[in-house]
Amino acid sequence: MKAMTGDFSTIVDLFDAVVATNGDREAFVADGDRITFGEWAARADALAGWLIDERGIAKGDVIGIGLPSGIDHAVAYQAIVRSGGIATGINPRLGPAEVAHITARCAPRFVFDGPLPDLARGDPLRRRVGLSATDPLAIVWTGGTTGLPKGAWFDHACLRAMTRGAKPLSEPGDRRLSSLPFANVDAMTRVWDHLHHLITTIIVPTPWTAAAALALINDERVTVSQGVPSQYRMMFDHPDFATTDVSSLRIAGIEAARIPPELVAEIRYKLNCPVVVRYASTESPLATGTRLDDSADVICNTVGRPNGGVELMLVDELGTPMTGRGPDYIGTVCLRSRAMMRGYWNDPPRTRDAIDSDGWLHTGDLAWLGRDGNLRLVGRSTEMYIRGGNNVYPMEIENCLGSYRKIAAAAVVGAPVEGRLGEIGVLFAMAAHGAKLDLADIQSFVKRHLAGYKAPDRLVVVAELPLTSIGKIDKLALQPGALQEAAKWTR
Repeated sequence: MKAMTGDFSTIVDLFDAVVATNGDREAFVADGDRITFGEWAARADALAGWLIDERGIAKGDVIGIGLPSGIDHAVAYQAIVRSGGIATGINPRLGPAEVAHITARCAPRFVFDGPLPDLARGDPLRRRVGLSATDPLAIVWTGGTTGLPKGAWFDHACLRAMTRGAKPLSEPGDRRLSSLPFANVDAMTRVWDHLHHLITTIIVPTPWTAAAALALINDERVTVSQGVPSQYRMMFDHPDFATTDVSSLRIAGIEAARIPPELVAEIRYKLNCPVVVRYASTESPLATGTRLDDSADVICNTVGRPNGGVELMLVDELGTPMTGRGPDYIGTVCLRSRAMMRGYWNDPPRTRDAIDSDGWLHTGDLAWLGRDGNLRLVGRSTEMYIRGGNNVYPMEIENCLGSYRKIAAAAVVGAPVEGRLGEIGVLFAMAAHGAKLDLADIQSFVKRHLAGYKAPDRLVVVAELPLTSIGKIDKLALQPGALQEAAKWTR
């Protein structure tokens, strides 16, 4: 099978070509239901007509999608695009305050939040409005880890540019396992990749379970598995893994996270396929990634090199580009490409803060570049704390604890204390099955790998860590607990 070729300006142009040549190919599999590319386009056209005729939607109107991940979500998205509207995902997991903030910021004319109307099949090749490459088509909301969500918006050309860096996770005819919410940046901005490579998306039911993921890999002959390290760990530990046929897998993708070397070796051995790591964000869905021939050390400890024409630089606290290499040269990651967001929706001040006059996106992520050109993340600038005059990056500690087998998941939060230390680190940790956690043992482990001042000062054992609507650890929710622990701390 070959990828779609041609000079396409918009998603609809590309979709027309897909329908004409591969309309009978499966586009989605979800909860036992299946839909082809042709059926997807026909349903989307009918729903686009309903939006225009029944809801009065005009080009440039924002329409919300408050549906769970699934075929209806995909149909609604394409219907919005075909009506000339701008799709914005409203994750069903969001709280009332977050939803109110989003609706106030983008003022959607209509929100899909229930069953789609029962309509007759439309014309998959009909054009209802004229579209151009620079028309906005999607607003994606950040996870709210640093406050209320911000709406990153993208046009058709952004989505086309992302496809330049899709390999090696995308090859023509792939059957890709999808476990992220469809309101997330991945589903909202990877549609061009989906169409270009004729990918069948296999949707894992929500909430994600190892049993469901394994069953889909086995039954649907999945070729691309994606997830975080803990999900792979849970799949390997599940009793169903022994009887799961994984021979269809050609690659395993890992979202940016530190991976214990033992787990990389285990993924390669048990899934019999290579492993790649990707680093991206809501604002820049295309950034860096490891390569198929990278060593285990590169895969475990870096997020690779720029993908698909992305430019990368690090700047110091004054915004000056940094040329040094190595861990002594930690700076803020800046990215520039046509794939990144065009700005924050209806928010010029925060857009100016994020994108400078030269078009560089300042991510807020801190990292250093190795002499091999690979990027090493150390954390967020907003998460760094200063202990006794030393900068401490929580991600570095969390990454270190990724190979501490007694801990299943960890988050470190800085909190102020009285005295010359200024701030200390509070570790919130989930114990691995049957393990008991001891602060002194954890401190000894960290000190064997990192500077002594980076060892956490307090330990809070939790049954689970709070997550944002897009599945990231919610450190804002942990901050009050960290302050309480700091108040009790004595040296």
